[in-house]
Amino acid sequence: MKFLKASTVPFLHMAKRVLEKHTQWRVNARERRYYTFVFSFIMKFLLSAKIGILICLYRETWQSGPNGELPPEAGVIPRAVKQIFDTLESQNAEYSVKVTFIELYNEEITDLLAPEELSRVACDDKQKKQLPLMEDGKGGVLVRGIEEEIVTSATEIFTLLERGSSKRRTAETLLNKQSSRSHSLFSITIHIKEATPEGEELIKCGKLNLVDLAGSENISRSGAREGRAREAGEINKSLLTLGRVINALVEHLGHIPYRDSKLTRLLRDSLGGRTKTCIIATVSPAVHCLEETLSTLDYAHRAKNIKNKPEVNQKMMKSTLIKDLYGEIDRLKAEVYAAREKNGVYIPKERYYQEESERKAMADQIEQMGVTIDNHQKQFEELQEKHDSQVQQCFELSSKLNATEKDLDHTSKVLANTKEELKKCQYSIKERDFIISEQRKAENALAHQACVLRADLEKSLQENALLFSKIDREDKLNTDNKSVVNNFLTELARQVASLRTVVDGSLSQQNEHLDRVEKFCHSFEQAHERAVLNMKNKVTASRAMYISHIEALQNVVRLHKASCNAGLDNILSLASSSVQSTEEFLTSKDVEAKALFDDLQSTLSTHAGEMAHFTRELRQRFNVSIEHTKDISEYTSGFLGNLVEESKNLEGHAKHIEEIQMKSIAEFQKAYEVQSKSEEEKLLADMTNLVCNHLRRQKEMVDTRLVSLRETAAQNKTFLDGHVSSLEGITTDAKRKWQEFSSQAENDAKDTADYSAAKHCRMELLLQQCVSTAESASKHWDGTREAICEMGNNHVSSMSSLIRDVSDCNEQHDVEIGVARDTAQQDVVKCSEDFIKHVDGVSEQERESISGILETVQAHIQLLESFHEDHSSKASSVREKAEETFQHRYMDYEPSGTTPIKCDPEVPTKGTIESLRAMPMESLVEEFRENNSYESFDGKDLKPSLIPRSPLTQIN
Repeated sequence: MKFLKASTVPFLHMAKRVLEKHTQWRVNARERRYYTFVFSFIMKFLLSAKIGILICLYRETWQSGPNGELPPEAGVIPRAVKQIFDTLESQNAEYSVKVTFIELYNEEITDLLAPEELSRVACDDKQKKQLPLMEDGKGGVLVRGIEEEIVTSATEIFTLLERGSSKRRTAETLLNKQSSRSHSLFSITIHIKEATPEGEELIKCGKLNLVDLAGSENISRSGAREGRAREAGEINKSLLTLGRVINALVEHLGHIPYRDSKLTRLLRDSLGGRTKTCIIATVSPAVHCLEETLSTLDYAHRAKNIKNKPEVNQKMMKSTLIKDLYGEIDRLKAEVYAAREKNGVYIPKERYYQEESERKAMADQIEQMGVTIDNHQKQFEELQEKHDSQVQQCFELSSKLNATEKDLDHTSKVLANTKEELKKCQYSIKERDFIISEQRKAENALAHQACVLRADLEKSLQENALLFSKIDREDKLNTDNKSVVNNFLTELARQVASLRTVVDGSLSQQNEHLDRVEKFCHSFEQAHERAVLNMKNKVTASRAMYISHIEALQNVVRLHKASCNAGLDNILSLASSSVQSTEEFLTSKDVEAKALFDDLQSTLSTHAGEMAHFTRELRQRFNVSIEHTKDISEYTSGFLGNLVEESKNLEGHAKHIEEIQMKSIAEFQKAYEVQSKSEEEKLLADMTNLVCNHLRRQKEMVDTRLVSLRETAAQNKTFLDGHVSSLEGITTDAKRKWQEFSSQAENDAKDTADYSAAKHCRMELLLQQCVSTAESASKHWDGTREAICEMGNNHVSSMSSLIRDVSDCNEQHDVEIGVARDTAQQDVVKCSEDFIKHVDGVSEQERESISGILETVQAHIQLLESFHEDHSSKASSVREKAEETFQHRYMDYEPSGTTPIKCDPEVPTKGTIESLRAMPMESLVEEFRENNSYESFDGKDLKPSLIPRSPLTQIN
């Protein structure tokens, strides 16, 4: 904030000296230097439309002459207005200027530019329309209903200032003859249009507020009474509020009392807001004004400590401003319509006052024009005297002019002759230039035709070069493709040989594994035969031992028979009858036992028939599988010549598997017959105890053989699947055929497995029948034993009396028989334990043999899996190599787009070439003279020739 002090009240007159951070001016200061030093710098910000400006004065200092020129005593406002319009005109910018002029009287706002609404009688009191204050939402204050006048020159602003000043409220006091009784605010708003580099139009806005504050007043010295006293009180109140606001801004208080007075509300944005502010304080050196002077200086000292933060005004879009102007036009149209509704002729008061001021100005101009006419009359007399002297000089010059005209006539004749000669020369030059230009045209046409032929030749050479390069590229591509195919054939042969090696190794490993399995089977068979032979020997020994014990017992009985004959004679008749009844009973039961044994024999015969049928069916199914394998081998050997050996190996392997299976079936049949015979003998010896063991062993043997057959079939299927997968990657058609054969073989294997399972169920059913028959025989034997016991009890009850008689004799016999029985029992127990141990050893040997066979088969399965993976990887590598070779490395020719297309050459004809010749010299001269006659030739349009020629060469 800039602050100024001066030493007089009316005007600020110069001679400055620097004092701290403010400027002090003396009495004799000139208004022009004062304005140049202080306000010209501030006005630059206004004219650049960047920030708002406030100039606060204690009184009006503007004055101006009627002709627009600034006198030396012109004040701040006239000079500011003059600078504004001069700068805008020099910038050649599109702009508009609006002004407003309001008065604050007794805290009431009045528009000084508004037309009068009261009658002429009420105009003496100068009562004006009151206007309200409104907040604009951005921290500023605006006056609603204020009149904005658009001006185009400084003269219009001066006129408005005079009109508004005449409406201000003034009165006479003891201190002043014409004292301002109100504060006034004069605002100038400038809108300047500018264009951005993108072509968008923007509007910049700058605003200048000029405030004239009424001075503080001491009522006792000014002599104010009643209304004047109230006016002085309102002025002092508003100035006091302004001082409080300044103190609050300087001390940075939280609350600023802007709303305590309308003056501070109007100046809110300027005092502590975003504008540049300049306050001019004027004081008086009189002794009786010392108190007001000190107060003013203290007021100025506090005000200069306020720090504003000026902000650049926002640039408005042209469309936004036009929209606002349309709203203003609509409002004015409404006012005009309201005025037209009145009767008579209606002229706005503003226009009336404007015409009155124009009439006054015209009267002043008329007076000035009269003075100007008098001055012009005096100047006319002076000019008349000068005219007489000039006439004398003209007479002297006319005589000189006559002599000069004679010389001019002679010179004109000489010039005419020279022009005629020049015309002839120029005509000859133009004729020669025409001939040279025609010959040059022919020369240029020939050169152009030669250039065209040269371009065609170069194009043909380029096309030939492109064709040769295309041939070279195709030859190189064919050579590369041949090398790729040769490399692929070499690599394919190497991989097929490797695959053949892998297959041979796998076949040799399979043969080894099969030999090992065969050895295990032979050793198992021999061990089983030895175990059976040992068991037969032990059974024979047991039978002999049992017979010897029976014979010993019979000897003991015979020894005591003699002693018992006497007693037994008595019961001979009863014993005979008992024996007879027992024989009859045994005879009847023997028939039933024979029936049971016959049924068991028929069941076993049926079982043997089922096994033979199962063997035949299994052989037929394996024959079918062999046939399918042969079909696969034949198709594979016919499809690819390089895989014939592999197909033969596969066929041999299938035959070998068939032989192994047939041999295994024969061994199974032989073992089954031997086992059946041995088991039949055992059943005859001890039916009741060994039937269950017989059935269990038969079931285990059948299950073992069936498991072995299933594993063999599974191994065959795995091996065939491995070969199928190896042949699958050769071609698509071979893969499809191989899948069909593989699925057929798999179905056959599944059918075989299902059939084996069905036969296994059938054998289990027969075994269950045998078990049921044995159980019925056991039940029959129990019934027989119970019947015999019952008959024995009857005989014992009938013979108890006789037995008592011979009991003493029998006691001795019982002791001897008990001793023999104990000895026989011990021998039987010992023999039974040896037999059980031997059976356990045989079972352990059989389990070891079976585990060895299983381990060998598992190793064989693992080898087959590794062979399948290796074979699949080899086949996949062959397929991938083929795909890489024929899809990526085998390159097709790709057109480069540079090969020229066939086009017909354009050969000029002989007539065309002959037409390019230049015409003969005589023909060209005749053509030129026909088109340009000498009489119509004008040498003025002759241009300098560009053809080099000696300046002294004769043309004709």
